[in-house]
Amino acid sequence: MKNLFRLACLLISLTLALSLAACGQDSKPQFKNTDLTGLDYAKDFALTDHTGKPRTLADFKGKAVVMFFGYTQCPDVCPTTMAEMATVMKQLGADADKVQVLFVTIDPERDTQALLASYVPAFDPRFLGLYGDKAATEKVAKEFKVFYQKVPGKTADSYTMDHTAGSYVFDPQGRIRLFLRNGQGAEPIAHDLKLLLQ
Repeated sequence: MKNLFRLACLLISLTLALSLAACGQDSKPQFKNTDLTGLDYAKDFALTDHTGKPRTLADFKGKAVVMFFGYTQCPDVCPTTMAEMATVMKQLGADADKVQVLFVTIDPERDTQALLASYVPAFDPRFLGLYGDKAATEKVAKEFKVFYQKVPGKTADSYTMDHTAGSYVFDPQGRIRLFLRNGQGAEPIAHDLKLLLQ
């Protein structure tokens, strides 16, 4: 009877130790960027790509999607971000084929389909430029809580645009997962994308 009691105590202690060990393990991925898992906005978009094809988030199911809002005449943040994403794609190697980078223009007045078609793939042929009319642009910016505002220049068409500088990332199931900070370099982004693709 005493041995049976000892055995029961031993089993209870073992079970408790295993439970505590499991609690100690962090099951959440250790992202280097801002984790947006469970966020209740930035759910979808309806825009046209630079080849003239209508696009929604569902078109990219099975891939991690990186979505950046910018404009082709941006002097700094936009080309830097796109160049950074091109470096990320190189760092990902074969996994790059499981990532779709989208450049959404916040300047539909000047960023025509033809202009996006020459600008966006110049960074990486797999990248897609997306555009909509003024109403569609406002709608997607509101859905993603993206700020943008025209800053007048010396002439009517020489304006610049102030805008949100980070990027959103969706996992291959189409769920919003990350916000990428601007200007951090390629390595943290490649790290997080690899986690999402596992």
